[in-house]
Amino acid sequence: MLPPGSTIGIIGGGQLGRMLAIAAAQLGYRCHVYDPHDAPCAVEVAAEFTRGSFDDAAAIARFATACDVVTYEFENPPTEPLEPLGDTLRPSTRSLTVAQDRSVEKRFLDAAGVTIAPWAEVDDAAGLEAAIATLGLPLLLKTRRFGYDGKGQAWVRSRDDAATALATLGGRPAVAERGMQFDAEFSVVVARSDDGSSVTWPVSRNIHEGGILRRSEVPPGAAIEAQLAEATNVAATLAGRLGHVGVMTVEFFACADGPVVNEIAPRVHNSGHWTIEGAKTSQFEQHIRAICGLPLRDTALVATAVQMDNLIGADVDQWSALIADPSAHVHLYNKGEARPGRKMGHVTRVR
Repeated sequence: MLPPGSTIGIIGGGQLGRMLAIAAAQLGYRCHVYDPHDAPCAVEVAAEFTRGSFDDAAAIARFATACDVVTYEFENPPTEPLEPLGDTLRPSTRSLTVAQDRSVEKRFLDAAGVTIAPWAEVDDAAGLEAAIATLGLPLLLKTRRFGYDGKGQAWVRSRDDAATALATLGGRPAVAERGMQFDAEFSVVVARSDDGSSVTWPVSRNIHEGGILRRSEVPPGAAIEAQLAEATNVAATLAGRLGHVGVMTVEFFACADGPVVNEIAPRVHNSGHWTIEGAKTSQFEQHIRAICGLPLRDTALVATAVQMDNLIGADVDQWSALIADPSAHVHLYNKGEARPGRKMGHVTRVR
């Protein structure tokens, strides 16, 4: 076990890094954030900050020598500069490699024997025509890399949409997925230790607007309840196949024939923010415990129901009313300009 007073390095200085650093401080750890921006929001609650590019191998190596363990708060840092960190990096680059490329991820999921939407690789117009012939319409075209919050996606509902969809993606390598009919979206957040033990949290139903998570609700409702055991088993199995150490999230569609895996996030996740007030152990504390070799703790609900709402863009302007609301647990990330689509904070209500 890594003793209190040790230094945890965090690659990335966004709100997830911020909440990881807060959880680490409660357990007596110091956090050292590495990020290319001048003043990322995680720095406000960290002991140290190194500004550097994510692809600067030498700078990352120097940063790592000042840390006892290193983790990451997002799935898109280049893996090559992180490879030399070896066992110091938790989770390993294996989880990053799979999650960073949708084609690699889908091959991993296929090999694991889990149910996913029928898919095909698309590199050009001919590839899209072949995907339409194989998968039918409608289908969703997604860039293989760097897509999040609905970015890097385009629907193809007829052959007339094909050229526009390819142009929307800027000609980048993509995957096409058959459009799925589903009753709801939900996620399973799992934490795994290096000894192979794992725990999962109660499942949340996720409601999106414009591709961005708007709300998570626990319990998730009848459409999802019957699929929880299978989905939870799938998430734990995938974490084991990756040798993942820390928290990871598996997003699902609740379909008529059972849960369908949408994607993997090898990190703490927006849909798990409710765990800070709503569970006996938050996803952030559990991640710190896992990467530091501490025992994992109970993930049970502390109430009957929990609801988490993101504050997106101008939503944050309601801060004074929210802080005055006795039912609201308010988390503000202090990210500066409240641009449309930017996650500025979240509010959790426990009932």
